[in-house]
Amino acid sequence: MSSPYKTFSIHSFGCKVNFADASMISNKLIDSGLSFVNNNEIADIYIVNTCSVTENADNKANKCIKSINSKAPLSKIIVTGCYAQLEPDQISQIPGVDLVVGTKDKFSIEKFISEDEINNLIHSNINQARDFDVSYSASERTRTFIKIQDGCDYSCTYCTIPNARGLSRSGNIYDTVKKIKSIVDSGVKEIVLSGINVGDFGNKKENLHQLLIEIEKIDDLKRYRISSIEPNLLNDDIINLISSSDKALPHLHIPLQSGSDKVLRDMKRRYTVNDYKKLIKKLNNKIPNICIGVDVIVGFPTESDEDFIQTYDLIKRMKISYMHIFSYSKRPDTLAYNMTSIVNKNDVKYRRKMLQRLSKDKFNQHVEKNINHIQNVLFEENEDGFAQGLTENYIRVYVKSEQSLKNRIKKVKLIASDDNVIGQFCE
Repeated sequence: MSSPYKTFSIHSFGCKVNFADASMISNKLIDSGLSFVNNNEIADIYIVNTCSVTENADNKANKCIKSINSKAPLSKIIVTGCYAQLEPDQISQIPGVDLVVGTKDKFSIEKFISEDEINNLIHSNINQARDFDVSYSASERTRTFIKIQDGCDYSCTYCTIPNARGLSRSGNIYDTVKKIKSIVDSGVKEIVLSGINVGDFGNKKENLHQLLIEIEKIDDLKRYRISSIEPNLLNDDIINLISSSDKALPHLHIPLQSGSDKVLRDMKRRYTVNDYKKLIKKLNNKIPNICIGVDVIVGFPTESDEDFIQTYDLIKRMKISYMHIFSYSKRPDTLAYNMTSIVNKNDVKYRRKMLQRLSKDKFNQHVEKNINHIQNVLFEENEDGFAQGLTENYIRVYVKSEQSLKNRIKKVKLIASDDNVIGQFCE
């Protein structure tokens, strides 16, 4: 590639899928001849890979763009990702933005960088996107997030992601396993299967359960997790496989969003409260000591006080381990956008704080249940004389060690929990 631009930096926001996409964009730019530099350095080109799941996500991207333009006014700024797909004209008006690339073309950014001036608006029709690119992000902590699926066919009334990422699509099992094997061959011990709707992986002939069967056959892969999966897609075949596997970890993240059947209907979710309760009970029976994370939205326009109390009481009774709590954010071009809200901002804040306290209690209970038990820990970085890593069931443990244990799995007995969970080696 002949180009006046030599270096680039990339800022990525949002979900793990977005970070996997950012890694793929970065690799393509490097293959095209550009050199990557850290965000604190001055680059010729800055890529801002945006999220747009909430209004706050849009604001973070705007702030980042303005900061880059202030720091490096002569550099080029390229904006891509979900926010770029949804609001390209708005973003193009932000001072310093030179190129806006829609989601469909985000993996072709290197083609827009040439001797010609970067100054375009590339807004693709995401509904025409049918191709799928397996992307992955090797984190600093030895785990690799691999995107096995993208897009979503659901029509949840609060969610703008289908508009930003298009219809559900994925690769085939053969190509996905081949990519995972290449990652494992590089020395990675743990992979996290990620996507916008992971449970929808496959086509008429293939599905997620069949993919997991093939992943189980990868000899050098030590462990893998499934990221957030819709409750209606977490079937008995998958649950039974996880319960009997030596590689699949006892950790699942399962969106709930509300504990009120009325609100779930208004959200156009594909399960009832009773369906969810049965699933959580089954998981705890089938997979002892499992860690279960839950997504909850507070302040949905039709969520009454009674609806929230139902949500709070349901979560308090269920055996779950932690929550990700989101305040409802009004998003254009969603069915909920024109709903009349019965929830004021102070109530939203109060409800969120209540659930945050409950989440902390739930996770403390999860930790306490594991004290004096032995776990396999995949270690990451050393810090202040302690090696830290994650247990199979998602507890971060600190063990006194001057030696770097990065990317090593060791047996650890969890012995105490205060601000941090402390362990001691068993071997």
